[in-house]
Amino acid sequence: MNTHPGSWRGLAAVLLLAIVSSTRPGLAAPPMPALGADLGQLTVSGVSSGGYMAVQFQVAHSGLVRGAGVLAGGPYDCAEGSVWRALTRCMSPSWWAPLPVVGELRARAEALALAGRIDPPDNLRDDQVWLLSGGKDDKVTTAVVEQLAAFLGQWLPAAAIRFVRVPEAAHAMISIADPRAASCGSTASPYINRCGELDPAGEMLGHMLGPLQPPAADSHGEMLTFDQRAFATGQAVDSGLADEAYLYVPTACRQSPCRVHVAFHGCRQSAVQIGRRFVDGAGYNRWADSNRLLVLYPQTAPRHGPAFGSWKWISNPFACWDWWGYTGSDYPTRDGLQIRAVRAMLERLAEPRQPQSAPAAATTAHPAAIERKNGGPATTPAVQPAGDGTYRGGMRST
Repeated sequence: MNTHPGSWRGLAAVLLLAIVSSTRPGLAAPPMPALGADLGQLTVSGVSSGGYMAVQFQVAHSGLVRGAGVLAGGPYDCAEGSVWRALTRCMSPSWWAPLPVVGELRARAEALALAGRIDPPDNLRDDQVWLLSGGKDDKVTTAVVEQLAAFLGQWLPAAAIRFVRVPEAAHAMISIADPRAASCGSTASPYINRCGELDPAGEMLGHMLGPLQPPAADSHGEMLTFDQRAFATGQAVDSGLADEAYLYVPTACRQSPCRVHVAFHGCRQSAVQIGRRFVDGAGYNRWADSNRLLVLYPQTAPRHGPAFGSWKWISNPFACWDWWGYTGSDYPTRDGLQIRAVRAMLERLAEPRQPQSAPAAATTAHPAAIERKNGGPATTPAVQPAGDGTYRGGMRST
């Protein structure tokens, strides 16, 4: 899931597929339904570039987000708009490209807040954060994830940050839900690995939301494909977004309001590249079924150069989320094209359900839930840090 170019032949094939899939006439996906969702307990997560995007969304909308789960991601605005910084200090820092100073990152975030471009970072103080780093991850090293913990630790108490270290894990989404997952130490497409019985989706949701019901034995909800272009500012291709995205809707969420979780895939994990492997196999859906949780899977698309209908030059051949500025300098703020699009999707979900979306009595989304998290006193999740947070072959040290 790295961001440097691969072979030109493979790149050409990916780009051709992206162009064809984004310009098919008469095959537009249906619109996203309005479901009266409860955004007062909104959580986000992601892996790799998706981890960076989860942090960006959490900080930009800290008044709305109550928790984040991050695998192989680093601190907010680590790249400062530079692909060189992204590829060096924010992935594999060294003496000549050292980690960013967390105090400087905080100062930049506070300056953005004073300018009205992100929510006040003090809103982070009641968040819950779950982090994971693999000991064999040579793309985003543990030092980078530790710097994310240090950045967030400037606002969050230690008990609110759960840091899981998996010595055998490489750079991938770890899941027990994908029957074809690779071994724990693999670094290869589709970057979904199994590491014993470690279940990051369940662990992070439990840490962020508190005690959960056990996951459903099977997924009984509906995976909806919707037209993501409706939420883009301008052309979706200029936002780095795919035409279509996904929403997992448990059966109960058709009848009454549910909470929402946003899951950001990593580089090389978009549906254009690996189909539905991430949305079906990342591990969130069975937990969503038993815990009244809508799961939103926004999607990027690979692009290098101009695209159909646009001469804008964008270099993102592996469909990474924008955490270094390929869509513009506003990328880590509320005005960032991708952050704006995801926020618009959430607002759509929170709109009162339509009769065709729910045969039962219509419900109303509470406007306050769209603007503020919790809507009441913060609760303390039952899951707390255990031991040194190191996962070893199905047993966690205590």
